[in-house]
Amino acid sequence: MTKEATANRVKLGELLPLMEEFYTIQGEGAHTGTPAYFIRVGGCDVGCHWCDVKESWDAAIHPPTEATAIVANAVKYSKTIVITGGEPLMWDMRHLTSLLKAEGLKVHIETSGAYELSGEWDWICLSPKKRMLPKPRIYKEAHELKVIIFNKSDFAFAEEHAAMINEDCELYLQSEWSVRDKMTPLIVDYVMANPKWKISLQTHKYLNIP
Repeated sequence: MTKEATANRVKLGELLPLMEEFYTIQGEGAHTGTPAYFIRVGGCDVGCHWCDVKESWDAAIHPPTEATAIVANAVKYSKTIVITGGEPLMWDMRHLTSLLKAEGLKVHIETSGAYELSGEWDWICLSPKKRMLPKPRIYKEAHELKVIIFNKSDFAFAEEHAAMINEDCELYLQSEWSVRDKMTPLIVDYVMANPKWKISLQTHKYLNIP
């Protein structure tokens, strides 16, 4: 296949820069504790300095992989599929999600919302970042708002986005892992004072699983 043909199929979402795929337990947010098959797509230019998967940023180092092959692997493991990154919405997700839905799978996404929403989703976890703010549409579609708390100013940032989200969206605050000992007590106090929020913990890291 020529480079041009490959690039065109990537643009259509028939090929995706797959970084990794694995079966594990969802460790964060509303579906914590749920067995799920994770599909991590390479490519991200949001550039969070505390990102724990910076190796996902450069899409060019992750091989363009057939969406059909990704789905063939996923169906072997779980009825719940989580598409994550990187930033998966850098790519057109319509083809992949249509294939997954055709298999009767529940399809979730974890995204910053910095790119336009594409694909068919059973659950959208929006985790906004300061460097590239979400596109307007996703506030209406998101099922879960998960804001990472790295310092005290992030509480105000969380409230800014909570004010824009739809009324059915669940609200979560989660400490950035490296500062969890410092920020978790502040999050506990904040949630108790503002009970519309819930606490999300990265339980998979406490359990030492992917």
